[in-house]
Amino acid sequence: MLYLMRHGAPAVAGRLLGRTDDPATEAGIAGCVARVEGLAVERIAASDLIRARACAAAIGEPRGVSVEVDPRWRELDFGTWDGLAPAEIDPAELAAFYDDPDASPPPDGERWSALQDRVAHALAGMPPASTLVVTHGGAIRAALAELCGLDRRQIWAFDLPYGALVSLRIWPGPTRTVQIVGLAT
Repeated sequence: MLYLMRHGAPAVAGRLLGRTDDPATEAGIAGCVARVEGLAVERIAASDLIRARACAAAIGEPRGVSVEVDPRWRELDFGTWDGLAPAEIDPAELAAFYDDPDASPPPDGERWSALQDRVAHALAGMPPASTLVVTHGGAIRAALAELCGLDRRQIWAFDLPYGALVSLRIWPGPTRTVQIVGLAT
């Protein structure tokens, strides 16, 4: 099983937080811990940003499972938009980004294909063990695109609030099969 969890609510919610290393709130961390109660995992991986690492550590510590920090699970770099609320960004530029984040990346930011490539490499290197990855909304969407063959319009159909948990069953092989087992929000 592969579990993809979005980190808990950050101290500054409602902003485009890519590389901004804003911590998760205590309530956000506690919500993540509660969400995975009873979940059996052998491995825990996390983005290198503190809002994901802190949630992963709070989940792993009482279980005796160390957290493997992997920067490939980091959120999309929003460039000059990083840290801004959507209302602070030119509406036409933001709409172009949401319509095609690869053709219209944030100014000085990362293209969507670069995020997908990072996440695909992280997924390819995962051992066949029950794994929880604590990461970000963009990275989860990139993983769903990679694993399930979803296009960019389909991945935005998933509501991934802070603390959301996506459960996937993966059958590896030349024709990898993926089943979305659950989405807890």
